[in-house]
Amino acid sequence: MSWSDRRRLLGLVAALPVVAACGYAPALAPGRPAAGLFGRLRADDPADRRAHAFVARIEERLGRPAAPVWGLAYVIAAAPRGVGITPEGATTRQQLHGSVAFALRELATEAERLTGRVEGFTAWSTTATAVATLAAEEAAEARLMRILADQVVARLMAWPGAGAA
Repeated sequence: MSWSDRRRLLGLVAALPVVAACGYAPALAPGRPAAGLFGRLRADDPADRRAHAFVARIEERLGRPAAPVWGLAYVIAAAPRGVGITPEGATTRQQLHGSVAFALRELATEAERLTGRVEGFTAWSTTATAVATLAAEEAAEARLMRILADQVVARLMAWPGAGAA
């Protein structure tokens, strides 16, 4: 173990009492406010590849719905923009800007409890072969859906009513 590794380890050990003293606990831990979301949120059925990636990430973060109490409606919008252009006018880099408008509803009453909108972007290079460019575009789209799903989950976990129902 190198000297810098030892210092890093000692720094982490020294920080443990501080983290414990501040009351840190995972947001989805039992008894925490957001625990009411884990395994209890059912996103609307995905209709396309983007929605499938979005819902898969929501379920990865909050668990598959075993006994859903909450429903999540969402609308995904995404559009590419050329951002790297050569003097000849060829696009060498694309950005995919996207947003998700979402609404959380209580399934028992169909009452809407929380609405919001999140935005994000990702990019890819278009200078490789057509196949490589297409693969890069699909990977960028998957990354964007993960970014947007993570933002939605963060908003849901911060919502004070997450432990209700």
